[in-house]
Amino acid sequence: MDFALLLKALVLGVVEGLAEFLPISSTGHLILAGDLLNFNDEKAKVFEIVIQTGAMLAVVWEYRERFWRVLAGLAHDRAAQRFALNLVVAFIPAAALGLAFSKLIKAYLFHAVPVALAFIIGGLVILWVERRQRGATVERVDDMTWRDALKVGLAQAFALIPGTSRSGATIIGGMLFGLSRRAATEFSFFLAVPTLIAAGAYDFWKNRALFDSGDLGVFTVGSVAAFASAFLCVRWLLRYIASHDFTPFAWYRIAFGAVVLFTAYAGLVNWSAG
Repeated sequence: MDFALLLKALVLGVVEGLAEFLPISSTGHLILAGDLLNFNDEKAKVFEIVIQTGAMLAVVWEYRERFWRVLAGLAHDRAAQRFALNLVVAFIPAAALGLAFSKLIKAYLFHAVPVALAFIIGGLVILWVERRQRGATVERVDDMTWRDALKVGLAQAFALIPGTSRSGATIIGGMLFGLSRRAATEFSFFLAVPTLIAAGAYDFWKNRALFDSGDLGVFTVGSVAAFASAFLCVRWLLRYIASHDFTPFAWYRIAFGAVVLFTAYAGLVNWSAG
């Protein structure tokens, strides 16, 4: 096994885990990091999507008791049924649009400059939402209706644009539609489970011919790194939102996007994906 390739998988796994649940776009960071590491061919793009499953498992582990109660209560517990229905409703918009437009999105938007622009625009949106933030009408995830879930699902569809951020779209969208900061953040975590499982499984199956048994080590290293870093990030974020807003992430997005654009147009970095 190529040690350099394993090291790249480790780095990308850590990037994925740290960025997946923060409103800064894991896909955008992976595209840019993969470009810098010269790990940006078709196989690498599928690898980047599949290791999101490792990050997703961190949420499953952190909320394992919650998920177990839901599964155990699906047949008779109205609260469990409502929770599951909300996840299904929120999952559908991005799934439908992703199936319809994934080829076009990958062909035209999986490049450094479009990603940088999405970083900046997303940062401006976060600043706008935080400054207009009003009192929440939905304090807990358990208080959400299917209509609340649909609104968050429609917001998640914007994350099909790389650089937008799935967690950013769902958290900031949820807050815009009346969810409390914690409810929006936790529902974003929960919604990641069906979304990332579906995206990873679909892309891996569609591109299975690109892989062989020799790739198992790369996938394992990337997924384990994504799980570990995502687990730490989820716990940190839940503590952070208790007394802070998302404004620092907005400024980070704007600054990061501006640096990518400047280096691209000044020729300081050869963004081969741009």
